[in-house]
Amino acid sequence: MKKSTAAQIKSALVKIPDWKKKAAVISRTFQFKDFPAAMKFVDGVAVLAEQAWHHPDIDIRWNKVTLTLTTHDAGGLTQKDFDLARQFDQLSLR
Repeated sequence: MKKSTAAQIKSALVKIPDWKKKAAVISRTFQFKDFPAAMKFVDGVAVLAEQAWHHPDIDIRWNKVTLTLTTHDAGGLTQKDFDLARQFDQLSLR
């Protein structure tokens, strides 16, 4: 997959406003009512990541889960990162 241009990244971020870009990654912290709810979300993230064969870095802090995405083999952000970020956003609403 081709690395996204600055214009493509800017356009894609509009569709996922809770995600923040820093250098060559995007990340977002999700907050849940408690640890079991956070872990249920992480389980769902694992399923989606496996289906996409694209895996985020995951940091779990009791009721908070931070996901970080980048496409290492492309050397930066690709459409795959933004597509998966949208899926994670939708998953967090369930």
